[in-house]
Amino acid sequence: MPSASFSSSRSYVRRSRRKGGHRIPLPSRTQSSEPCESVPCPNNVTGSAMAATACAGPSGSGGGGSPPVPAAAAATTAGHHSPYDLRRKSPPAYHEPGPSGACSLPARKRPRTSLSQGVDVCNVSQYLQYELPDEVLLCILSHLTERDLCRVAQVCKRFNTIANDTELWKSLYQSVFEYDTPLLHPAPCQFEFVAADECDADNPWKESFRQLYYGIHVRPNFRPKKDSRIKHFNTIRASLEYVEERGGGGGSGSGVASSASGSGSSSASTASSGAATACTCACGAGACSCRRAPASAPQPALVFVHAGLYQEECLAIDTDVQLIGCAAGSVAESVVLEREAESTLTFAEGANRAYAGHMTLKFSPDATSTMQHHKHYCLEVSDNCSPTVDHCIIRSASVVGAAVCVSGAGANPVIKQCDISDCENVGLYVTDYAQGAYQDNEISRNALAGIWVKNFANPIMRRNHIHHGRDVGIFTFENGLGYFEANDIHNNRIAGFEVKAGANPTVVHCEIHHGQTGGIYVHESGLGQFIDNKIHSNNFAGVWITSNSNPTIRRNEIYNGHQGGVYIFGEGRGLIEHNNIYGNALAGIQIRTNSDPIVRHNKIHHGQHGGIYVHEKGQGLIEENEVYANTLAGVWITTGSTPVLRRNRIHSGKQVGVYFYDNGHGKLEDNDIFNHLYSGVQIRTGSNPVIRGNKIWGGQNGGVLVYNGGLGLLEQNEIFDNAMAGVWIKTDSNPTLKRNKIFDGRDGGICIFNGGKGILEENDIFRNAQAGVLISTQSHPVLRRNRIFDGLAAGVEITNNATATLEHNQIFNNRFGGLCLASGVSPLVRGNKIFSNQDAVEKAVGGGQCLYKISSYTSFPMHDFYRCQTCNTTDRNAICVNCIKTCHSGHDVEFIRHDRFFCDCGAGTLSNQCQLQGEPTQDTDTLYDSAAPMESHTLMVN
Repeated sequence: MPSASFSSSRSYVRRSRRKGGHRIPLPSRTQSSEPCESVPCPNNVTGSAMAATACAGPSGSGGGGSPPVPAAAAATTAGHHSPYDLRRKSPPAYHEPGPSGACSLPARKRPRTSLSQGVDVCNVSQYLQYELPDEVLLCILSHLTERDLCRVAQVCKRFNTIANDTELWKSLYQSVFEYDTPLLHPAPCQFEFVAADECDADNPWKESFRQLYYGIHVRPNFRPKKDSRIKHFNTIRASLEYVEERGGGGGSGSGVASSASGSGSSSASTASSGAATACTCACGAGACSCRRAPASAPQPALVFVHAGLYQEECLAIDTDVQLIGCAAGSVAESVVLEREAESTLTFAEGANRAYAGHMTLKFSPDATSTMQHHKHYCLEVSDNCSPTVDHCIIRSASVVGAAVCVSGAGANPVIKQCDISDCENVGLYVTDYAQGAYQDNEISRNALAGIWVKNFANPIMRRNHIHHGRDVGIFTFENGLGYFEANDIHNNRIAGFEVKAGANPTVVHCEIHHGQTGGIYVHESGLGQFIDNKIHSNNFAGVWITSNSNPTIRRNEIYNGHQGGVYIFGEGRGLIEHNNIYGNALAGIQIRTNSDPIVRHNKIHHGQHGGIYVHEKGQGLIEENEVYANTLAGVWITTGSTPVLRRNRIHSGKQVGVYFYDNGHGKLEDNDIFNHLYSGVQIRTGSNPVIRGNKIWGGQNGGVLVYNGGLGLLEQNEIFDNAMAGVWIKTDSNPTLKRNKIFDGRDGGICIFNGGKGILEENDIFRNAQAGVLISTQSHPVLRRNRIFDGLAAGVEITNNATATLEHNQIFNNRFGGLCLASGVSPLVRGNKIFSNQDAVEKAVGGGQCLYKISSYTSFPMHDFYRCQTCNTTDRNAICVNCIKTCHSGHDVEFIRHDRFFCDCGAGTLSNQCQLQGEPTQDTDTLYDSAAPMESHTLMVN
């Protein structure tokens, strides 16, 4: 179809429609050095003939009886003739006049009138092409249609420059499309507003016009320009019927180019919309000059819906058509489609390249109507179609159903940058095997869930903002699937993300925060993968897992929760791994009521409460985690719980490392437990764990404390470098210690007192600052086959009415002696080897030294001690035998008993200065036992 185009610079032969009309060949550009070069007028050609030949051009009408036309008028009226008049580069070939003096041009080319002999026609052409002011020419061109403007641009370089003026095209563009910013349309179903100063095109307005020109317009009661080829309709339905009649693609009225031959008529010829090689640009078939490759499928029809309220139209689209709002200012707010009964906009099978964008879709059912609306929506996408919905505002006042429903196998829309808010129901509902991509949408303030995914639907949702819902943010249930990436989910009344009843979504790189209840809630056999998310600042737990659910929680940051981090209860399971859990008000991970998760490779730290809390028959495999710097216990195990903790690092807590109480059980294997303000491990009130292969060190209150009826098997552990005893056993506790190494303690090795029991077998107890084993105050343990050696005090000390059974132990190389028994103590001793001990106490006594010299006030050698009545000593003071003989000679003294003590006289705490010792200390109280351990006051509620 020969035609002019937005960017074409070709010339075409003009064909006359008259019968017998002659063809006048137009010179090609190769025959002229300049596009507007003037040709000198022969002297023997009359002015009227030259005017007719050079300026008038083919007029489309013959005859010579018209009144005279002034030369100046020829220039001003040129726009009303065929633009081929202006396209000429040089006048046509000169014809000699006939014998009668008449012009020998064909009848159709003869001038209508004769001009004054004094007019130089070549000067008229010169003036028109070179000297007519730009402002005047711009004013003239502003009245042209886009088609004529493109033709004028092909006349010459100057006309091309002026006809491509940005403001000229902006004015024309806005009169047609109304947009404030150029809208680019690089491909089907792709539209993008680009600021004029950011567009790569030389003239963004013209480029946008070129890309959008094939569209038709819905503009109620609008009257277009008389010569415009742009189709206009009053209703959307009428435009769609027109599209359907034309076969679904861009019709003749929507093509940019058509040829014009004659002054008042045109002939349009369009390529078939179903042709496999249909032109996708605006140039038209046969005249493409923009060098765009032919498309493999016809371009979908394009319908511009101008500003207005469209209420009575029920739109069901089952073909490839593109609907886009068209208005100044906020486009989507200006174009409103609203229904009260059936769905506002429906895409059905066949709408594979359909598009709806930049408009408002409303569903506002009549409150007095009895019609059921649970299957009516603002936007409905059904089986086997894949439309694109872009930049739409979607509102539903129906209290049932959803604002957007995507359902059925093959439903695969793209919904992007839409605002689905303030609906009285669910925002977006994807169900029944539907898929689709949903990205960059605003979904907020909906009465029910922001998003529902159900029944094997598997959408992809990226970068959506889902917030301030009056229910859950995203709800996947009844086998719903989906891939959720980089969404911002916050301030929803219930959980940010809920998974239920076999649903199995994948949630990655999302931020789930400030939920009014929890962050993620997985229940009733829910599954799911939650990976690399940020879950924080929720009012309840960051993650809830319950009722046989088994999700994967991996590489998330779970922090600053107003309650716990991860809460697993009611037979919940799950894989919790590689997460960073910190700063939560309650436990970082809580496991209760028969729940059995796998918790591994996590960092659980700086909690305002404890690290891991297992209670009410909780279970679980807890391995290779780092639990540190928590305010309360690193790990709590209580009330019948039986977790397995392996290869964890539990350290730097402000209370206990691992705390078993109230029948807490389980296994503690191969862990590093160190640097706690209280004991590394505490066991109490019927708890009976297995503690095997651990390293327990650096505790400020001892290594292991077993008290108040605690039990437990401690086997093959290394317990060392604790500030107090390596193992404390007291108050009717009865643990079993086998094959442990208890060494380098800054106090004693094992301290058993206040009725403590226990079986100690095959342990190595060495290099401790106090007694290797201290047994006191009515305690009765059993020691078998232990090796107790290299102690800085005694090997075994038994005092304060305690007793013990000692069988086949080796006690050697201890500083204060091997076995030291206080007055009144009678242990059962059988088959022990006590040898090579240093007996420093007896040596000091024999050498006349004060025993304080070998003990200071930090250790307690066992020997006879006295009181001095003359010096007013109290029940808490003791004086060694050498000080009695030397410093208190002649005083009223009293023998008390043979027991462990340090000498107050040597310590300088009495009124008389010791004559056997140097500078006094500030200590005023002799201690008969090692300092009592601090018991945990950890809260027992969570």
